[in-house]
Amino acid sequence: MSGTSPNESPREVEKTFRRHGILFVVSAASGTGKSTLCNSLRQSKDFIYSVSCTTRAPRPGEIDGEDYHFLSREHFEEKVAAGGFIEHAHVHGNYYGTLKQTVLDAIASGTDVLLDIDAQGAESIRKNPDPQIAASLVDVFIMPPTFEELERRLRKRGTETEESIIRRLANGREEMQRWSEFKYTILSGSMEEDLTKFRAIMRAERYLSRRLTLDES
Repeated sequence: MSGTSPNESPREVEKTFRRHGILFVVSAASGTGKSTLCNSLRQSKDFIYSVSCTTRAPRPGEIDGEDYHFLSREHFEEKVAAGGFIEHAHVHGNYYGTLKQTVLDAIASGTDVLLDIDAQGAESIRKNPDPQIAASLVDVFIMPPTFEELERRLRKRGTETEESIIRRLANGREEMQRWSEFKYTILSGSMEEDLTKFRAIMRAERYLSRRLTLDES
């Protein structure tokens, strides 16, 4: 007679949680310190940094594939036609865009993606119809405490002409009005303060139950 011994128990099912990747999009008014924050975050292994494509010429010291993917206008437009970008824009005579497949591959594997982009690009990503993009998106706006502080930071750089500063301030004033479109807004302080605030957002988003899948084997 066959049967299960009282001392035997059914094989326990092994369960493993797998987390979906997050697309962290960081935007700010020009001059707020977004690039400094993102450069600091890039030093960790918490993310892959999405390298944008552009048709502008490389600046001194820029490396293809590290700072940008530098493409010809023809190659860029071919990728646009093929749906190869999750967002793209025409800015100051040049095209900029974020490669879609790079982002999708990362979030599918559970890897978080960090994207440094302007408010216009963030809006385009929100409108992207791909459900994987929508589910993974976490957009964060870095807000200067005052417009006067934004001007002070721009002038402190010492790298801009007066004409450039005036243009950036005009753009910055407009961009600052868009803070409420973002899921999170960080009131900018020091770089260390901004980094601490961003990491708090990062941790909270990673703990969301909806980002987890329970694999059973």
